Amino acid sequence: MFRKILIANRGEIACRIIRTAHRLGLAAVAVYSDADRAAAHVALADEAWPIGPPPARESYLDIDAIIAAARASGAEAVHPGYGFLSENAAFAEACAQAGLVFIGPPPAAIRAMGSKSAAKALMLAAGVPVVPGYHGDDQDPDRLAAEAHRLGFPVLIKAVAGGGGRGMRIVADAQEFGAALAAARREAEGAFADQHMLIEKYIEPARHVEIQVFADRQGHAIDLFDRDCSIQRRHQKVIEEAPAPGLGAELRRSMAAAAVAAARAVGYVGAGTVEFIVPPGAADAFFFIEMNTRLQVEHPVTEAITGLDLVEWQLRVAAGEELPLARKELRRRGHAIEARLYAEDPEREFLPQSGRLRRLRLPPAELARVDSGVREGDTISPYYDPMIAKIVVWGEDRAAAVGRLRRALAATAVLGPATNLGFLARVAAHPAFAEGAIDTGFIERHRAALLARPSEVPAAAIAAAALHRLAARASAARAAQTAADRFSPWAENSGWRLGEPAAQELVLSAAGRSYRLAARRCGPGWQLEGVRGMFAAALTLADDGACRVTIDGVGRSLVVLDEGDALAVSLDGETWVMHEIDALAPPAGEELGGGKLTAPMPGKVTSVLVSRGSRVARGDPLIVVEAMKMEHTIRAPVAGIVAAIRYAAGDLVEEGAELVALEPAAPAEPG
Repeated sequence: MFRKILIANRGEIACRIIRTAHRLGLAAVAVYSDADRAAAHVALADEAWPIGPPPARESYLDIDAIIAAARASGAEAVHPGYGFLSENAAFAEACAQAGLVFIGPPPAAIRAMGSKSAAKALMLAAGVPVVPGYHGDDQDPDRLAAEAHRLGFPVLIKAVAGGGGRGMRIVADAQEFGAALAAARREAEGAFADQHMLIEKYIEPARHVEIQVFADRQGHAIDLFDRDCSIQRRHQKVIEEAPAPGLGAELRRSMAAAAVAAARAVGYVGAGTVEFIVPPGAADAFFFIEMNTRLQVEHPVTEAITGLDLVEWQLRVAAGEELPLARKELRRRGHAIEARLYAEDPEREFLPQSGRLRRLRLPPAELARVDSGVREGDTISPYYDPMIAKIVVWGEDRAAAVGRLRRALAATAVLGPATNLGFLARVAAHPAFAEGAIDTGFIERHRAALLARPSEVPAAAIAAAALHRLAARASAARAAQTAADRFSPWAENSGWRLGEPAAQELVLSAAGRSYRLAARRCGPGWQLEGVRGMFAAALTLADDGACRVTIDGVGRSLVVLDEGDALAVSLDGETWVMHEIDALAPPAGEELGGGKLTAPMPGKVTSVLVSRGSRVARGDPLIVVEAMKMEHTIRAPVAGIVAAIRYAAGDLVEEGAELVALEPAAPAEPG
């Protein structure tokens, strides 16, 4: 076994690998960009080496910088994690040339499976069914368009070197094809430095089922059961589970055999995942999509049902050991589900968010395993994936796992950037999810229920926020009191009045509405008036934000995170951000936009699609901004004339920066 390894990655997966390395007695070396100087993985590692500026191309994708750090640190092996250089054959070769062990498959296997088109040709030769499509070298746009016509719309444009949903577009008809191809190529060039595309028939809805495989240098190759990754947005997985629900035993065996055959066909070594599409209603049909020649984000659900540590297996196989277990020795127990908590806004098409995690409360260990690369107070950077944590639950069966997932999400809260927490809770609570009626069209089919958060803020949430602020006021007053103040009514901030119960007023804003409350002490609790009547309320606090609010004798568990001017109240997985308003302050003036279009988040302008003086209609694309590995097209909210363009392609922009100014178009003269 190695003595010291370097992790060529960041965030959650770097922390995950470091913990296993430490458990095995290995020293772990981290690398970091300037943006990650104070990151969790840097603090957790035994030593950490800087590798460059924040953009991934200048740091985490800089092979020379990472190899130099590995050699200087004395590391014997390099673990690439997932993403970045994990499926880069040139990086694996550079490690070998530097005398370092690459903890992953051989470069030849990476190349064979790293090109989606080459992998599909290989699978066809091996007799594995593949999705109908065009995987050729001719990349002329007219040829690609002709192949799309041959397959019949809808089709899927997919980057040959892609992953994580980047460089991928669904095209419904021929009119959309040219623009979609151009956008996919731009995104693929930015993420993978490769514009090659393949075209596939788009099968929707379908199940997305994958098989975890493992192989060693002694020629042993096995599967470690299946996972379902069908619930996706933007072609990226959101919820994964193992085993895949509702599959017949014969279909599971057939896919597992095909996956192992695929691994053997390329001389695979280490951990890999073979992904399949299962058409709707299919009893035995499945199609190969791709093989990921690395550890997957969702590997914890496999670990949960097998009791294994797949990172430990990776390290042992890379060190030359045989697989720790034979296939017949594996045991599958129970059901596991993973939910990915992201800084993103589901109500704005899952737009990634950035900003400081002012307060963060994740589920306790008795409810869920939590894999995270951030801590309270850290900043979600616009340069990298906006994942906050993976919340992984296990149950004796799927029903038990779904129940634990709901509880784990209800015990989670974030005060800071917008997150998908409420969306995840709505998925977990949806009857179709409970029934296992899932496929890749799940989110779109249930869009109204999953993306529309409740419009009314529950009285329990408002009461909890109000009582939390009252407790904070009292605590601050006690801290500021002098000995002489202790018996003086003039030092009170409780709303004391001669001859009547003390009253305090609070004004809270939430979900676009203001709530004015009068609070009076009533025994050990409070009497609150103004939120749908009058009621008695009390709040029990814990150090980690967990609370219990009691209203008219009925108790509810929730989480309240409070910092500065804001509170986040999480109740049953839904989060409401509230602000306390100074009741004596004048109303804020309304800011007039004047036709300005601003950046929704920090990023880089990749394309300007109009010029000054252009006449545009509502919905026309104006400018494209790349942020967090995804492209975001800014469209005209109204018809008008482009009065100014503030940025050019290649420019970096901050959130809220004005990109384009529009002037109202003069009405057309009657003809």
